[in-house]
Amino acid sequence: MRYFFEDYSFDTERRELQRGPEIIPIARQVFALLEYLIRNRDRVVSKDDLVDAIWNGRIVSDAALTTRLNAARNAVGDSGQEQRLIKTLARQGFRFVGTIVEDRAAGPGGPATDGGESARMPSTTPRLSVAVMPFANLSGEVRQDDFVDAMTENLTSDISRLPDYFVISSKTAFAFKGKTVDARQIGRELGVRYVLEGSVQSGADRLRVNAQLIDAESGAHIWAERFDKPRSDPFEMQDEITARLARAMDIQLVAAEARRLQSKEALDAVDLALRGWTVFFQKVSVAGAREARSIFEQALRIDNANADVLMGLTEAHLWEVNAYMSEARAEQVRLAETAMSKASGLTPLTARLHFCRAALLIALRAPERALREIELAISLDPDLPYVHVRAGWVKVFLGRSEETEGHLSTAMRLSPRDPMLGTWYALLGLADLQLGRLDMAVDRLRRAIEIAPANELPYFHLAAALALRDRQSEAAEAAETGRRLAPIFRIGKCRLEVQSDNPVFLVQRNRIYQGMERAGVPE
Repeated sequence: MRYFFEDYSFDTERRELQRGPEIIPIARQVFALLEYLIRNRDRVVSKDDLVDAIWNGRIVSDAALTTRLNAARNAVGDSGQEQRLIKTLARQGFRFVGTIVEDRAAGPGGPATDGGESARMPSTTPRLSVAVMPFANLSGEVRQDDFVDAMTENLTSDISRLPDYFVISSKTAFAFKGKTVDARQIGRELGVRYVLEGSVQSGADRLRVNAQLIDAESGAHIWAERFDKPRSDPFEMQDEITARLARAMDIQLVAAEARRLQSKEALDAVDLALRGWTVFFQKVSVAGAREARSIFEQALRIDNANADVLMGLTEAHLWEVNAYMSEARAEQVRLAETAMSKASGLTPLTARLHFCRAALLIALRAPERALREIELAISLDPDLPYVHVRAGWVKVFLGRSEETEGHLSTAMRLSPRDPMLGTWYALLGLADLQLGRLDMAVDRLRRAIEIAPANELPYFHLAAALALRDRQSEAAEAAETGRRLAPIFRIGKCRLEVQSDNPVFLVQRNRIYQGMERAGVPE
């Protein structure tokens, strides 16, 4: 088995710890201790657990144990003060808290290569593994080097926070600065599947950033993007550019991995998680959520302790529930609660965890608590566009729809070409509809349907907006399309399953029900 975390690989068959291409010397007992912590990373390991596993139950002094723990931390660039990877919990024990990517297919060696351009990468490279190369400074100004280098480091940091990613540290990547090296060679040397390259060009009043994502196995260019931004505060520019790049690269990398899976016969839980999320994001609809849910359930039968899968299952259930199209609402909410509870025990508190919990609390008719969760998510990862979208959505249920647009503007700035963009316009249209801004609601809901025509709920909101504007034939057409996509949808079901008792929200929502009724949506 090989485990990947940060820019380390930990091979239990070869008994090797590597950082990039460098093998880290590590004593036998220290290796065993690190292996035990990694294998049991889903729980807190007590001192007695370690003594039983590493020393076979012999009496071991606290000093000896502390020495081995410090050596393990030192081997992976951690320390007792920082505790970035190995955390001590007072009077409880120890836990490995780093993000791990597993590769069960790893063997004692990769296929031999001749070092030429046609050499293939070993199959043991982690799935979502990437090296961010130092961006090139094309301005010709030496004083811009620090800005460009800092942007590369910030981008590396942003990408490393994405779940299940294996990202080479900027310190290792900067060894390639100023060198012309083929992406395939970088992939082989650093053990990654993808390489991100880029450049920064500075003008009098604008900054241009070019980036390209390369498949390190084939050398093929997967994606390229250019960002132009007016000059402003350098820290603000860095933050905005790196956040947009990280999100755009995340979308492209997950899509690339999903394409790889099409030719793979035996899928493990991580493969299925990638496929489930891809279906969820590409087939933006209740029907797509149901298909994704089936994939997540298949993944859990293989590995029932995968937090990413559990959160995917939670989101898939709640999409259906919160769209008023569940045929077994109480059961789906219960299953979502169970999955959410288990995910919370498996992973440190992250923005994604609070993000998922907010959707669950909306289904449980607790929008005030949902808002607190999403505010925590934003504080943990303000560059994640989805947390801002969910904040805008929660505000609707609190009778604060006038605040929704500000949250959506932030999300669209962070990810202007997001695969969920259709649902974002749908939310903007819903907020306009709640506020009685009917013409704007019609425009945005039509835009939402144009981007994501399979998404069922916007058709009913569009029907209501058109009917309230006395555009009856158009309203009836929108309602008919919605009913064709979602025959289960009923106004009475919306009333029964309404997620908030906020008086402002309820007055606004009742007007929408009147519009739906006029459009011919059944009660």
